[in-house]
Amino acid sequence: MSDVTPAAAGTLSGVRDVLTAVDVTVDYRGHPPVRAVDGVSVSIAPGEVVALVGESGCGKSSFARAVVGIEKRSGGTVHLDGADVPFLGLRRRGVQSTGIQMVFQDPNSSLNPRRRVADQINDGIRTAVARGDASSSAADWLERVGLAADAGRRYPHEFSGGQKQRIAIARALAARPHMLVADEPISALDASTQTAVAALMRSLSLEAGAGMLFISHDLSVVRRIADRTLVMYQGRIVESGHTETVWQNPIHPYTQALLAAIPIPDGAGRLPLAPLEEHRAAWTQVIPEAIDRELAA
Repeated sequence: MSDVTPAAAGTLSGVRDVLTAVDVTVDYRGHPPVRAVDGVSVSIAPGEVVALVGESGCGKSSFARAVVGIEKRSGGTVHLDGADVPFLGLRRRGVQSTGIQMVFQDPNSSLNPRRRVADQINDGIRTAVARGDASSSAADWLERVGLAADAGRRYPHEFSGGQKQRIAIARALAARPHMLVADEPISALDASTQTAVAALMRSLSLEAGAGMLFISHDLSVVRRIADRTLVMYQGRIVESGHTETVWQNPIHPYTQALLAAIPIPDGAGRLPLAPLEEHRAAWTQVIPEAIDRELAA
């Protein structure tokens, strides 16, 4: 199993951020309308992994889709390498917009069951070539994600869930993106596979010099692979900073509750206590000193 130690906190000195999202807002129509993402900002440098964590329904996936351009933003801006990332709608993605790629939670919904695996990875390779990058082979990408080179002759249904997610990762990285957005890419995998796949994504992204936004609710995995962590509650970032600082000394009560919910493998079989309703009222408070926290000395 891969074991990759996160790099130093923050963006890399003297390197322009590959992704910059400023005050991104996402609203859904309804009675009343729902604000899923409320003014979220993040910058990610090449070779940096930033995690976005929070409970289901807090707006993580809505933000990820808005960053890629497949969810319409109500407000805010998203730039990739300084260029605006437009809302795609029904349009085909422009050549430059392919510099940002997404790995979805369920590989069954993102892989075409009627096409061989190699053909789907070749789509990514052609995308990279169209942007001026060097060509590569599907067999090489399959080997990089831990599968046999000749696996490309098979169809997606012939693989396990973990193997299909590795194929989805290979296809995304074959496009040689500058930015990889991973939306809960390991939540559908068994526990024995989750950390290995997450570490694989980190190592391959770093090898390619790409930034990565890693969406998850599993803080144990995030601690192993992310340089910085953003904690989201009800569409807002309530705490952010160097991952180890957030982990070791959480300031916001919601972050404290998330960490307290992680089971302790002590063999006693005890489950963490669920938060009381009065605790949730404190989770909406704004604590300025919880934002952009540096690595503790």
